[in-house]
Amino acid sequence: MDKKLPDGLKDFLVEANVAGYAGGEEKRWQKEADNSTTITHKSSDDKWLFHDNFFGGEPYGGREVIFKDGQAIWMMVYYGEIVDKNLNKDKVYAFLQKSLAEADDDLPVRGPMKKEEKIDGQEWIYENSWQEDLERFKGREVRRIDNKEIYNTDYVGGLVG
Repeated sequence: MDKKLPDGLKDFLVEANVAGYAGGEEKRWQKEADNSTTITHKSSDDKWLFHDNFFGGEPYGGREVIFKDGQAIWMMVYYGEIVDKNLNKDKVYAFLQKSLAEADDDLPVRGPMKKEEKIDGQEWIYENSWQEDLERFKGREVRRIDNKEIYNTDYVGGLVG
């Protein structure tokens, strides 16, 4: 790709991910007229803006855009669902939020390459795999309980503009 990653993008993306969905502060999320939900986060110097807009429930889909000085420079689209419909959605999404707060340094979108946690005596696993880098990437995250897949998300993105 011929575009160069802007200085500060990676650091702001990490900050925005922790402050965004992973932060779990639903009271700050904006419900839109089209029934979507929007989460925004600005840098302290007002140069950077993170905008996450999603639709759903089950399944769900959305897109994240990062603006620098008012210009869209990076974006990601994602689509996922809980595949085991008998699970407690609140527990599944709470584990997702914890995972997203620990994004990998190499590609700080979604969560880490792997996170494991015991919840109610079961082994919960989050796995994230991707190709390429922040300039252009695609990936998939999967969650499992005791090695059974319960949830997955596909995502793709990179520099725009």
